[in-house]
Amino acid sequence: MKKPIIAFMYDFDRTLCTRDMQEYSFIPELGVDAATFWQQVAHLAETEHMDHIISYLYHMIKSANAKGLPLRREDFVALGKDVELFPGVTTWFKRMNDLGAELGLEIEHYIISSGLTEIIEGTPIHEEFKKIYACEFHYDEAGNADWPALTVNYTNKTQFLFRINKGVLPMNDDEALNEFLEDRDRRIPFRNMIYIGDGLTDVPCMKLVKVNGGQSIAVYENKERVVDLLTDRRVDFITPANYEAGSELDEICQTILRKMALVDKLVTLNHRQRDQETPKR
Repeated sequence: MKKPIIAFMYDFDRTLCTRDMQEYSFIPELGVDAATFWQQVAHLAETEHMDHIISYLYHMIKSANAKGLPLRREDFVALGKDVELFPGVTTWFKRMNDLGAELGLEIEHYIISSGLTEIIEGTPIHEEFKKIYACEFHYDEAGNADWPALTVNYTNKTQFLFRINKGVLPMNDDEALNEFLEDRDRRIPFRNMIYIGDGLTDVPCMKLVKVNGGQSIAVYENKERVVDLLTDRRVDFITPANYEAGSELDEICQTILRKMALVDKLVTLNHRQRDQETPKR
């Protein structure tokens, strides 16, 4: 019998790493501070009526070109080595995978982020993810970034939940994504999803997972930023962004996995009984 699949889905910036990923190396190389860079992005988005994510991608290209900085794919990937991960992140995935195996579960990990795929690919954890859904650049004939190839903003993040839910992972496969599929035939039911994010930008995904029977968790360094998410019932849990063994987050997710293993057994039994008692047509 096939093992039930559990999907851990993560934002990246301020969820797995301590800051926005552009702030470790890219923005300092421009010679400006992070606050100034993001103010410029916000001003551009407001004055030009741009999506904020497209605005920051455009501003990255424009600012780097003005400074004469290279914008090749490998340059972005190289920035990943400077990304600072929260405590315990590097060992987190194996611990969750091992517990899943003990419980008869198959664990998969996904990124759904408005950051850059290329920078994430330069971090030591990039191979842990079955799929990374994040912004990407298109590169011209000379290999330089010239246009956004994929943008992931705060609301279109939710489409990736359905891609994971149905098992339609390629971005160019919209037809299969929109085809009707019975809930019981979907690769990863929403009840088997765990979404981990850090704040308001994750709310659409957090709420969608939560109302469909999955679990949503907000991690924090500053608790005040996420308390309302809990009291407004947008997430199930809030916890410090500490992924170490024995941390509150670790204990919460272990408990969730044990619960999901039991629920899946009950759902399987329910389906079996219904199939046996449903008259053949």
